[in-house]
Amino acid sequence: MKVAKIISKNLNARVVTPGDVNTETLSAYDLIGLGSGIYNHKHHGSLFALIEKFKFQDNQKVFIFSTNTFGLKILHKLFKDSLIEKGYDVVGEFSCPGYINYSFLKYFFVSLNKNRPNENDLQKARNFSQKIII
Repeated sequence: MKVAKIISKNLNARVVTPGDVNTETLSAYDLIGLGSGIYNHKHHGSLFALIEKFKFQDNQKVFIFSTNTFGLKILHKLFKDSLIEKGYDVVGEFSCPGYINYSFLKYFFVSLNKNRPNENDLQKARNFSQKIII
């Protein structure tokens, strides 16, 4: 949520949860951002459920973001492929380390990425948002 808020502030956009998205009005937007923490090597299931509701778009611009253990964008692949299948044009991707606080992993990696995303990560998110402004 920290990353979403930083990016939305720079883009003068609002943050909504997947359940609050009106898929009928998506084509009215110049740019759509979708992101979450990474859970079991993929974005949150609610985002995949949302994409299932998306109508095919003709190159609607979208960007992807995430927090995950090591800040790896390669974990976006499944999500990105799902968007491309629906006709979306992925214009950028951002990822940074995030604190592990879910499932059994939190017991093995208790202090890994504690206090992440930090101010340095959030500055990188600001810089990313500047690059994708249309």
